[in-house]
Amino acid sequence: MSDDREDVYSKAVRAGKRTYFFDVKSTRGRDLYLTITESKKHTHEDGTAHYDKHKIFLYKEDFEKFLDGLQDAYGEIDRLKSTGEYGNGPEPNSRQSYDPGQGSDAPPFTDVNFEDLDRKDI
Repeated sequence: MSDDREDVYSKAVRAGKRTYFFDVKSTRGRDLYLTITESKKHTHEDGTAHYDKHKIFLYKEDFEKFLDGLQDAYGEIDRLKSTGEYGNGPEPNSRQSYDPGQGSDAPPFTDVNFEDLDRKDI
């Protein structure tokens, strides 16, 4: 059985022990969809490693609603941090909190743009 999916674009974002993959794919009917995969490395005492992976499939009819929800959630994070009650120290279970001035450690969703996914010339 052949795989009818076509890989159109892929972006990997490394964040400590986690890597996020944003993969744009095309169906046989030339519809685009997005997979978002979180991969987390676990190292065993003997030095071997395994990866836990979690994947989300996002289809074209949901792009706008997903982006709206993501932007709303991110806006609420900014609002809550501005109260001073959150974001003032290292997060639990984290070695370092996010600082917008650090550049490459920015959250993976900061510059996500789904507008081009409806283009027919891709």
